[in-house]
Amino acid sequence: MKIPPARYPSPLGRMQATPMDVEATKRQGWREQHILVISDEDERLDFLERQLIRSIGERLYGQSHGHGQGQGQGQGHPTGGGHG
Repeated sequence: MKIPPARYPSPLGRMQATPMDVEATKRQGWREQHILVISDEDERLDFLERQLIRSIGERLYGQSHGHGQGQGQGQGHPTGGGHG
């Protein structure tokens, strides 16, 4: 029986990214730096919580492309207040 010669693994194999646990990263960000990353479509939220998330997001960052009629004054940028 012939045994094929051993093939060396590609050095590019080390370059491949390892899968990331997104929920663990979000949890760590909240616990360590009080940064909250959440979708307004997260099924764990009830209707009022989703509305609150949308309201906060629109106030800070402007209206999203998926909701409402247009972008408002700032083409997706906050219309007032905010950080300076």
